[in-house]
Amino acid sequence: MKKAAHVKVTSKECRGDVNRMIKRFIKKTKKAKIIEQVRERRYYKKPSEVKRDKMRRAERQRCRDEQKRQRAQERRNRKNN
Repeated sequence: MKKAAHVKVTSKECRGDVNRMIKRFIKKTKKAKIIEQVRERRYYKKPSEVKRDKMRRAERQRCRDEQKRQRAQERRNRKNN
């Protein structure tokens, strides 16, 4: 279970500017991933579907990490030559 996110914006931290308060609130909710969680929970997903999505995300992350390592290796090789 994910921990509860408590997003709070005070007028003091935004110097009383309403537009700044709205922007800061939106930024904090994005950082806490509240909107993503609401979208995920909007419709029921079968456990097998959740598992499949998790595996796809993990595979995509592995590919990205591998590409990152290859680019770093290429930079090191160019630097040494």
